[in-house]
Amino acid sequence: MEVATYLDQIVPSIYACMKCRWCIVSCEESRTVCPMNERFKFIAYSAGGVFDIARSLHEGKLAWEPALADVLYACTMCNACAEECGGFWYITNEYFNAPILIKKMREHLVSEGMIPPLVRDYLKSVYLYGNPYKRPESERADWAKNSDVTIYKDQEYLFYVGCVGSYDDRGQKMARALTELLNRAGVSFGILGKEEISDGNEVDALGEFGLFQYLVEHNVELFKKKGVKKVITLSPHGYNIMKNEYPKWGADFEVMHYTQFLPQLIDAGQLTLSERDLKVTYHDPCYLGRHNSDYENARMILNSMPGVTLVEMNQNRSKAFCCGGGGGNFFTDLLGGSENSPNRIRARQAIATGADVLAVACPQCARMLEDGLKAEAMDEKIKVKDIAELVLEACD
Repeated sequence: MEVATYLDQIVPSIYACMKCRWCIVSCEESRTVCPMNERFKFIAYSAGGVFDIARSLHEGKLAWEPALADVLYACTMCNACAEECGGFWYITNEYFNAPILIKKMREHLVSEGMIPPLVRDYLKSVYLYGNPYKRPESERADWAKNSDVTIYKDQEYLFYVGCVGSYDDRGQKMARALTELLNRAGVSFGILGKEEISDGNEVDALGEFGLFQYLVEHNVELFKKKGVKKVITLSPHGYNIMKNEYPKWGADFEVMHYTQFLPQLIDAGQLTLSERDLKVTYHDPCYLGRHNSDYENARMILNSMPGVTLVEMNQNRSKAFCCGGGGGNFFTDLLGGSENSPNRIRARQAIATGADVLAVACPQCARMLEDGLKAEAMDEKIKVKDIAELVLEACD
C-alpha cells in the first residue's frame, strides 16, 4: 500500500492526537515512556510528534526528505506509546498505533532511498550475507564447536539461534548455555547451521518489505522442506516475527521462546535446580512483553529457583522501559552516546533495586544493558545474566 493511501485511511487517527504527552511521560505515575524522546527531548521524537509529521505530510505542508529519517529511525518500536495511549479506549480505528505508522513511513523512505547510512548498511549486509555482521554462512555454527549440538534432521525441535546468537560473542554465550540445558534435559533438538539466515524481524521494522518477504518465504520453505514442526528461539525478536507474521506466508509450525519452554522442563523434573543466595531483578524484553504479552514465564523460572529473590524495577512488565535495542537500533545505535541513552537509563533503574544480577531473556538486551552498566561504571556492582545462564548455574 502506498503511504499516501495509507495516510488517507488513517486520517481520523492522525487528527485525533490531543498532545496529552502520555506517550512521553505517564502523568499518572511520572514515569518515562518513550526511549527516543528521553534521548533527544524534542516533541518530534515521540508518538505525538510522529502523528504531527504524518498530518503535515497528508496536508502537503511537509515534504518527504532525508531529515525525516532522523526522527523515524530513532524509534525502537518498543510499543510503549501504544500501551500508554488513552486513545485506544475510545477510538476504534485499528491504525491508532504509532509503531505501525512509523513502519509504514519507513517503507516509503526505503523506497525513496532516504534512509540513514547505518540503516542502509544493515539492510545491505542482510541482503548480501543473510546476516548483519557480514560473516560467511560457513561460520554461522562456529559458536557450537566442541559442544554436543547437531544439525537438524528429524529431531522434535529446531533451535533457531538467530543472527545475534550466532555471531555476537555475548549472544553466543547465551546460545551455548541454552543448548547445554536442552542436552541435560534430554530434549531432541538440532540447529540449521550454515542454512540458517536472518528471521527478518529487524528488516521488517526498518521498512524493507521486499527483503523481509524474501527472508520469510525462504525460511518458511526451508522449514517445510525439513519437516520442522516445533521451533525454539533464543531471541524474542525471532519469536515475535515467526509467531505473528510467518503464518501469513503459510508457516504451520509451533514457535516458542526458550523462556516458555524451560518451565516445562523444570516442572517435569528434567532440570533440577540447587539453592543459591541471589537477589535478581528482571528486564522485560519489548518483543516478548508488550508485543506478545508474555510477562510471567521468565518470572516463573526465577521464582522456581531456590534461594533466588526477585526484586522488581520501578518500571516492569507492560511499563518496562526499553533497553534501546529494538527496531534495528541494536545495530545502528542511533540513540547512543548520551547519559540519556535508553540502555543507561534502564541500567540505572536496575542498579536502584540493589540486585546482584540483572536477568535478561534476549541477546540484544544483554549486550545493550551490559554496555549501559559499563557506561555508568557500575558493571562490577551488578552483573547481566541471561535466564538460561542462571538456570545452568543452578544446575551445576
